[in-house]
Amino acid sequence: MKTDKIRVRFAPSPTGPLHIGGVRTALYNFLFARQHGGTMILRIEDTDQSRFVPGAEQYITESLRWCGLDFDESPEKGGPHAPYRQSERSDIYRTYIRQLIDAGHAYYAFDTETELEELRSQAKAGGKTFQYDQHTRKSLRNSTALPAEEVESYLASGAPYVIRVRIPENEPVTVHDLIRGEVTVNTQNLDDKVLFKSDGLPTYHLANVVDDYLMQITHVIRGEEWLPSAPLHVLLYRFFGWESIMPQFAHLPLILKPDGNGKLSKRDGDRLGFPVFPTAWKDPVSGELFSGYRESGYLPEAVINILAHLGWNPGMGTEQEFFTMEELISLFSLERVGKHGSKFDPEKARWFNHQYLQRLGDEELSQYLKPWFDQYGLDPDPGYIIRVTGMVRERSSLIPDLWANSWYFFMRPEQYDPQVYQKIWQPGTAALLQDILAETERLEEFTAETFHTLVQEYTSRTGVKMGQVMNPLRLLTVGSSQGPGMMDLAAILGKEEFTARIRAGLQKLA
Repeated sequence: MKTDKIRVRFAPSPTGPLHIGGVRTALYNFLFARQHGGTMILRIEDTDQSRFVPGAEQYITESLRWCGLDFDESPEKGGPHAPYRQSERSDIYRTYIRQLIDAGHAYYAFDTETELEELRSQAKAGGKTFQYDQHTRKSLRNSTALPAEEVESYLASGAPYVIRVRIPENEPVTVHDLIRGEVTVNTQNLDDKVLFKSDGLPTYHLANVVDDYLMQITHVIRGEEWLPSAPLHVLLYRFFGWESIMPQFAHLPLILKPDGNGKLSKRDGDRLGFPVFPTAWKDPVSGELFSGYRESGYLPEAVINILAHLGWNPGMGTEQEFFTMEELISLFSLERVGKHGSKFDPEKARWFNHQYLQRLGDEELSQYLKPWFDQYGLDPDPGYIIRVTGMVRERSSLIPDLWANSWYFFMRPEQYDPQVYQKIWQPGTAALLQDILAETERLEEFTAETFHTLVQEYTSRTGVKMGQVMNPLRLLTVGSSQGPGMMDLAAILGKEEFTARIRAGLQKLA
């Protein structure tokens, strides 16, 4: 079964939230497919029912959709090779496992988990590691060691069993990897992996090989954690007689912790203060909540660029760092993917998002404040919102920063930072501000310029320092020392609101 058209697949397991390493794998598959005018498939590999997590599949599809990655064939869309959930393809796998058994490439194993655990313990006690392989299989309870009639008796009695691959002895197996070149492993170092479990479902090894063949996958682009399994997969293609048309492999480098010491794990993000999931995830069992890039205030375009650079570079001597999806599609190539892991830099991720926020116009950016207006029952004038957004955008790296830097334009402070108060408030401060307030209320035209002139004349006339005026004004206006230039802040609030805040603050702090 062969096709001239590029066909790739992203095949996650619904065992929990989708790690950003998985999103990067999906992205690289997507870019490769789109660049070659090929087909992108989403396949849900849910044969491990013991680790299945309710809601995980929906989480995966929603997260990928938020990232802007779409699929040509999937459980939702269907397609010519449906179904796209492996749990719905059990009859297909039974046909192919039977072929392997009949050809002598797989066998029944009746050993119980208790028996195997005892063997592992004995080996460990002797400083060794137990492995179910060509060296040990003949001494265990399986169809390569038992008489045929005993095997039939076990099967007829309904005794539980698994089906293992029969790894040949002392043969080199070469994996041709588009990123790493040729990787050769001798079968002496491979164990007889389980291909079919006692629950009647296949393991990843059998299911992914069969599905990739039937779905005409031309390139398998996946994480390097699957590289040790690749020789087994090559053997399975050989056993089925598909070796000449099997997919080309490309094993992507790991995404590393910020210090470069090991793979970035699902637990690292919240522990180190940044998300490792595209969207927030609440564990349905423990109720534990994990942060996501969407909810933390990242734009999907920024996340895509962050991930694109974790393992790939555009080459050509370019210093360009920001790419549209169309540009990534045109530039991407597996030849530019490195072999070594890439450290995840959370500060660089924030910087990327800051740059993408700054590329948006004030009006477009102002729309991101709407959830807070809804939360607090506010209905500001749209033109006013846009003016405020233009004032605070430069100091905002994440979407929540927009609100954190602007809320005081829409709501009066109810409290005043005690540390700032203790630092700046002096015995004569209240009287000084009463003078400023009185002069401000007499201003006919209230702008940043006229207010600046007023304060400047006052400080020149009285000998008061500018900071003795500005710092207390800011405290009464916003409740802290934050905010843009005081003159601009006052002008945007307007004379009526600005003076009302000064009066209210003086009353509260009297």
